Order: sequence, then structure tokens, then C-alpha cells
Amino acid sequence: MNRVAILQSNYIPWKGYFDLIGAVDVFVLYDDMQYTKRDWRNRNKIKTAQGVQWLTIPIRVRGKFTQKINETQIFEKRWAEKHLKSLEFNYKRSLYFDDIFPWLEKLYLEAGKLELLSQINFLFIKEICKRIGICTKLIDSRQFKIEGTKSHALISVLKQIKEIDSYLSGPSAKDYLDEDIFTKENIKVNWMDYNGYPEYRQLYLPFVHEVSILDLFFNEGRNAPAFLKSMKSKL
Repeated sequence: MNRVAILQSNYIPWKGYFDLIGAVDVFVLYDDMQYTKRDWRNRNKIKTAQGVQWLTIPIRVRGKFTQKINETQIFEKRWAEKHLKSLEFNYKRSLYFDDIFPWLEKLYLEAGKLELLSQINFLFIKEICKRIGICTKLIDSRQFKIEGTKSHALISVLKQIKEIDSYLSGPSAKDYLDEDIFTKENIKVNWMDYNGYPEYRQLYLPFVHEVSILDLFFNEGRNAPAFLKSMKSKL
């Protein structure tokens, strides 16, 4: 039986995002949703000596008020080079910099050639999963025929995945997810708990959890899986 999660793609997400992926058998990148400004789709945070800093992929938004995430185009070609330089400058003193940066450099070189935000996010999510040892099946939502909105749309996707046991959702969906609809389809809803993460050897203090998982990689290297609940249980 399959445990499934469905979520929009984010740019170099935080460890909780990957913890959710690691906790399920199938993860659907749901980029058929409308792109939202000032969200996590095209940006994330890293740690610096001056505090947290945003890394933002510039995208085309003028006149594109209803564009989907998977339709969103990149606006500036040199964004990858700039992000890589920022990561190098702020993490060159980290314990595992020499191990992580060459891998990341190749990844950004490939990402910089892509034209769509979804393509970039999917690339990073896929390769980070490999790096941390997550074997969950990743599926693009465009493979499904999506019908309805909100909970009905999620159900239409789940019905097209075989042998569903349960659906794992992030806590923010409690405001709109209708559990009764899932119950009628004999699909149990579970809620992801992002509390209780241990601190790791972060380069700059005070410690901040809500930063890209790249921060964990630079500071803990191969020990990174031990700081994810879903992976720790498999170690």
C-alpha cells in the first residue's frame, strides 16, 4: 500500500520539505497550481554572518497574473551564477564545504540552462533526495488528469495512483482540506509534524531551522540524514 503526499515545488527547500518526502512512498509535485508571489516557489533562505538571506530566482510576472507554477519562466540568465557565488562566500568556512560545493556547482551549472521554474525546482529536489538517500517515487502532476479544486483536485490525483493507503499533508492545509471527502474514498489523512527537530552544527548563531537544506549539507555533510525524522528511523 502507498502513502502519498502532494505539494507544490519549492526552490532548494528546507529540511522539513524533504522529511515529508522521505515519509511517503509517492510524492507528487503539484505545479499545476497558480504561481504565488513572495512565496517559497522561487526563493529560499540561507544562513550568513549577518543573519538569514534570501536567494531568489528572478521570474517573469508582468501580465502573467494567472500563470501556473509549471508555466513560470526565468527572467535573468545569470541567476545560477549569482546564487552559487553567494553560497560559496557564506559557506566556505563550513565543515563540509569541500565535499558539498563541487556537487552543488555541477547542479547549478545544469539548473542555469533551464527556462522554467518547475524544471529547476524538480532538478534540485530530485538530486537532493539522491544525496540524502531518499528513495521516494517523484511524480510530476502533469501526468494526471486533475478535476475539481482543493480537496477534490487532490482526490482526483490520488485515485489515479494505485493502492493508496493514506495521504500525508503539511499542517498548513488544515485551513482548507476537507477530511470528510478523503474518508468517503477510504483514504486516511495524516498530518506532518515539523516540531522537535534537533539543532546541528550551524556555522552562524543563533540557530535557525527555517533555512534551505543546503545549510544542513554544508554543516553536517554525510551526517545530514540523522537530522530528518523520516531518515533517522531508517539509519
